[in-house]
Amino acid sequence: MKISVTLKDPDGFGECVDEDVKASLADSGLPEDEQEAVVEKRLEKVWKELERWVDCQEYVTIDFDTEAGTATVRPRQ
Repeated sequence: MKISVTLKDPDGFGECVDEDVKASLADSGLPEDEQEAVVEKRLEKVWKELERWVDCQEYVTIDFDTEAGTATVRPRQ
């Protein structure tokens, strides 16, 4: 059976992306004020890449195939 689910989670996407971008810079050796500037720029880049799958930074559609045992994030249309 194939099932498509669209999820909306503005807080989840925003918080997770922010945390992961900040964590990627934690051991960079940059002073905190410089890290903040890099975080902002990196967030822009990451969200641009995620736009392929995530709409408005909060919607994602997942296609499940129970027979094949797969779940695939559907690219935005």
